[in-house]
Amino acid sequence: MPRYRAIISYDGTNFFGWQVQPGKRTVQYEMEKVVNQMAKNPAEHIRVQGSGRTDTGVHALGQVVHFDLPFDIEAESVRKGLSSMLPFDIGISQVERVSTTFHAQYSAHTKTYRYRLSVTEFRDPFKRNYTGHWYRRLDYDKMALAIPDYLGEHDWLSFAAAGFQAKTTVRTVTRAVIEDHRDEGEIVFEFTGTGFLYNQIRIMVGVLLEIGMGTRPVDDIPRLLAAKDRQQARLTAPASGLYLKSVDY
Repeated sequence: MPRYRAIISYDGTNFFGWQVQPGKRTVQYEMEKVVNQMAKNPAEHIRVQGSGRTDTGVHALGQVVHFDLPFDIEAESVRKGLSSMLPFDIGISQVERVSTTFHAQYSAHTKTYRYRLSVTEFRDPFKRNYTGHWYRRLDYDKMALAIPDYLGEHDWLSFAAAGFQAKTTVRTVTRAVIEDHRDEGEIVFEFTGTGFLYNQIRIMVGVLLEIGMGTRPVDDIPRLLAAKDRQQARLTAPASGLYLKSVDY
């Protein structure tokens, strides 16, 4: 069976995350529904494998998925056909034929996540589903000084929400930057790494917000990493500001 890789975007507002869950609307469920329709309802259900899970309310700009079809069809025809059947909060920007050895999750080298934070006192109703909102005063320079402490290979146990299922909490962050868009009312964080634990990015942002407020020392991140204690990292930023930006192979 030929294998296809697709890059998809979705507005996570009305989804209970990526992974199929009984009785809940998820991105994987919607993708599998249309792929199986395209395959003319095969005897064996076709699974759509994503590069990783996103949680309830989290968005994707470049989620990568793969699936097998029981017949050979031009990749662009697959893209157009699936696009015509998908709901409006999921879009497919690219489809290509790949080797059957390709796996959207296990072949990935790094992932990049983007977090948008609205920092105006006015809570913009048109941003409520697409940014986190923080109305308290933040010291941008303190956060910029602290964020490089996330770089490198670390045990991220202090930054993993309860209920994670990973075999190891060791991950490597290769890029951690903060972008100043305060003239547009936002601050943006970006992180690239070999993988991230359940809620890890949102907890990383939460720690930076505490540093920006002055309720946590600028040099506290190394201590948190060494502590390996989730209770030490208190704040979790809202899901609405988080985007899976891209996956590299």
